Amino acid sequence: MSAALLAGPPAAGALLDEARTRAAQLPRRPELHVIRLGEDPASVSYVALKEKKALEVGLGGVVHALPETTTQAELLTLIERLNADPAVSGLLVQLPLPTGIDSSRVLNAVSPDKDVDGFHPVNVGRLWTGAPALPPCTPAGVIRLLDFYGVPLSGQRAVIVGRSNIVGKPLAALLLARDATVTIAHSRTRELAALTRQADVLIAAAGRPHFITPEMVRPGAVVVDVGISRVGTSAAGRARLAGDVHPDVAQVADALTPVPGGVGPMTVAQLMLNTVLAAERLQAGEVPQELADVPLP
Repeated sequence: MSAALLAGPPAAGALLDEARTRAAQLPRRPELHVIRLGEDPASVSYVALKEKKALEVGLGGVVHALPETTTQAELLTLIERLNADPAVSGLLVQLPLPTGIDSSRVLNAVSPDKDVDGFHPVNVGRLWTGAPALPPCTPAGVIRLLDFYGVPLSGQRAVIVGRSNIVGKPLAALLLARDATVTIAHSRTRELAALTRQADVLIAAAGRPHFITPEMVRPGAVVVDVGISRVGTSAAGRARLAGDVHPDVAQVADALTPVPGGVGPMTVAQLMLNTVLAAERLQAGEVPQELADVPLP
């Protein structure tokens, strides 16, 4: 037995097509604004990818590249200006921020209605209460990936290994809204393997390479690998990447997301759709039905 691969690019392509179609129906082009401080290579690369994808689907992509010496007060002033600008549909601040800047205060300064990362406490509260919200991109992308490949969620036992505010906790809310029975576990959960073997859908988001081994997976389960870690360098000088799931799990699971090329493309694609959803809401002056039905559009 070898698991079917739930590849991210085809599912992400469908999500981008949806964003492109919906954006074209709006009276004004949605704009995604990204604030980046400093020249951290990973941040520069990731922001450039977001800008490129925005342009590909017909959105405006604006990068505010600020020096690392930017003060917190200056950053908050810019956020306040962009919050008030009706041309700005989506706004995010690329993390990590330089030492000395309070990330929580900065993220909380972004208007919840433009918070396309889905990190603002207002959106977190909306998500858990079933109110209209912009969902965090990686968890929402996981759900869309499972939907694309026809993986059932209603009535299924889902186990999430990882309790972060960015993935584990919001993903639990999204799965509950889809009528899954959800357990959140983590590295300190006692008898973790016994718990993960109960999962119909197992999501690994612990940030520990090869943490999930075949013995921890029920035969026939669907396994989603959200983790990605650098585990060395190849002979060609390229980074060697590993997920949270050991490759041998492919011999036990029914389906498995690859790393790289699984959940990763879904995160950026969902960011584009979130920008369009925010634009629909702001331009119409009301919450469209697709957003009112969150946790997923």
